[in-house]
Amino acid sequence: MKIIKRNGAEVAFDVEKIIGAIRKANREVSEGNGLTDEQIETIAANVTSLARDLNRAVSVEEIQDFVENQIMDQKAFAVARKYITYRYTRSLVRQYNTTDAQILSLIECNNEEVKQENSNKNPTVNSVQRDYMAGEVSKDLTRRILLPPDIVEAHDEGIIHFHDADYFAQHMHNCDLVNLEDMLQNGTVISGTFIEKPHSFSTACNIATQIIAQVASNQYGGQSISLTHLAPFVDISRQKIRAEVAEELAEMGIYDGERINSIAEKRLREEIKKGIQTIQYQVVTLLTTNGQAPFVTVFMYLGEARSEREREDLAMIIEETLKQRIQGVKNEAGVWVTPAFPKLIYVLEEDNVREGSRFWDLTVLAAKCTAKRMVPDYISEKKMLEYKVDKNGNGHCYTCMGCRSFLTPYVDENGDPKYYGRFNQGVVTINLPDVALSSKGNMLEFWRIFDERLDLCYRALLCRHNRLKGTLSDAAPILWQYGALARLKKGEKIDKLLYGGYSTISLGYAGLYECVRYMTGKSHTDEEAKPFALSVMQHMNDKCKEWKAKHNIDFSLYGTPLESTTYKFAKCLQKRFGIIPGVTDKNYITNSYHVHVTEHIDAFTKLKFESEFQQLSPGGAISYVEVPNMQDNIPAVLAVMQYIYDNIMYAELNTKSDYCQVCGYDGEIAIVEEDGKLLWECPHCHNRDQSKMNVARRTCGYIGSQYWNQGRTQEIRDRVLHL
Repeated sequence: MKIIKRNGAEVAFDVEKIIGAIRKANREVSEGNGLTDEQIETIAANVTSLARDLNRAVSVEEIQDFVENQIMDQKAFAVARKYITYRYTRSLVRQYNTTDAQILSLIECNNEEVKQENSNKNPTVNSVQRDYMAGEVSKDLTRRILLPPDIVEAHDEGIIHFHDADYFAQHMHNCDLVNLEDMLQNGTVISGTFIEKPHSFSTACNIATQIIAQVASNQYGGQSISLTHLAPFVDISRQKIRAEVAEELAEMGIYDGERINSIAEKRLREEIKKGIQTIQYQVVTLLTTNGQAPFVTVFMYLGEARSEREREDLAMIIEETLKQRIQGVKNEAGVWVTPAFPKLIYVLEEDNVREGSRFWDLTVLAAKCTAKRMVPDYISEKKMLEYKVDKNGNGHCYTCMGCRSFLTPYVDENGDPKYYGRFNQGVVTINLPDVALSSKGNMLEFWRIFDERLDLCYRALLCRHNRLKGTLSDAAPILWQYGALARLKKGEKIDKLLYGGYSTISLGYAGLYECVRYMTGKSHTDEEAKPFALSVMQHMNDKCKEWKAKHNIDFSLYGTPLESTTYKFAKCLQKRFGIIPGVTDKNYITNSYHVHVTEHIDAFTKLKFESEFQQLSPGGAISYVEVPNMQDNIPAVLAVMQYIYDNIMYAELNTKSDYCQVCGYDGEIAIVEEDGKLLWECPHCHNRDQSKMNVARRTCGYIGSQYWNQGRTQEIRDRVLHL
């Protein structure tokens, strides 16, 4: 059994330390008011049992809570007072230096929680450590100065989660849709250097990767680009290459237009291949200032093309992108493995979703890519046009910002739809199971407490908004001055972009399943419990609408992709309410509205059920189905994709893509338990060295490859197949 110290380091549980602490308090009380040796042994045994029952690493604070309660149970109130006083005194001493301890522990790679905080950051790398060090300082400032005490307290208790506090001290926003078209067509500036409109497809791809890296270093969430914005440069290269070929053949006395076109198209394909290779390898190998590869999504939507020529060229780009992702990237051992980024999204539309449709072959290629590499994910143009309707009554199809955060429909002053160049201001998430448990199952209390917690979130979201107000465009020129998000003047404030629906701000939610399970005794998939689940969703939407009307800020409900927070929320619930079967008996809670990972349900029923909840999560949501190795069953993958098109806006298929560098095993790396801790193990050679295996799992809408905390690892282990 493991203990997590205050600095995050993980050590073996030592019952003698508990006994020593109790005896120290015991010696300070008068004879007759103390504990006997037998009572101390009983307390120690009970604390050990309580800690072991949690089936995870336990924090020092939790152990101390157990000790206090056990001393009280023994009626040794004088001892309890001494123990509590000593604990309080020590906490005051620690308050002077908590940030120092955290920083030192992460530099020495002793902080287990930080090491597993982000599944795409390697905490042993200097750039990541530097980012975490800055983050600790930012969190300290945020807690002490920038946020109201009740919001800090609610965050600490797991009642709400104030996301990305490690970036809050700076005037940074969450995620965005990069206006790559504006930057490529009209030029941009990178690091003080003017970059003019590119004269070839390969140059456009190279500039795009530089833009991606710069954007990633100036915000903390995900970003998305569209391949459509690269498509016009294919024809520019075509004409350039054709002229070169014609000149070469003319020198040989050959004036054959058909031959010129044939050679030019072959060379053009090579240029497209090299351009896409640039994006793939640059994104994978670049490290941004926050110590990770850019969190970027690449959008593939044929319907965005503005001409038939552009549509055909875009199809070539998409084809090459899928082929290269199927191949993967080489790890340090030279073996082809699955990269985490860029994330790919493929839009299902009438021209590609049925056998015999114009671009059916592209969809088959996408299915093969999903079966081998877990991407692309799928957006249904049909359903999105139904869901994303602007004030003029027109539906729109567009990409999310990163893994799942969606903008709300927006038309500019000319009545034209606008998505690229917009962004999200930030997220605060409500812990729905905590609302339910705090109500003790009383419905009237539930709705009262729910409104109190939503008010906390509302005030916390306004803190995020107000932190961005007054930000000068000079803070991030690539974003605000040179086209990624805007073309503001130097010294101009970004405030006008924070209102009127241009940007969004997100109310996140987590654990709908556990909330409904506690209040109704049933899963939200049960027809009797489902209406309550939908009413919870609707109530949050109503609140967002109310706040939007009050402030002219586009509050939007967001299905939070809990990564490390799923573990934090679960631990807080266990601490506050104990172990409740079906509600707090796991070391994780469910993402957003998802069906619980242990619930047996087929893929099609799951997608159909979750589609209703996805529609009530306009600020962002994604559904998934867990599937076995599908590389030999592409027709089944295509059947799921076609079902997605007809039934749900945004979904993905979760497969596995692992490799053991010790023995060459390329099947699924297993999760085993030892001494209360979950470990990754090769089932062939039993290698447990994470540095000598490649594991890729989708956990929050995107693929992670640097491992996860114990709560998320348990969630991955518990998943049942839906197909």
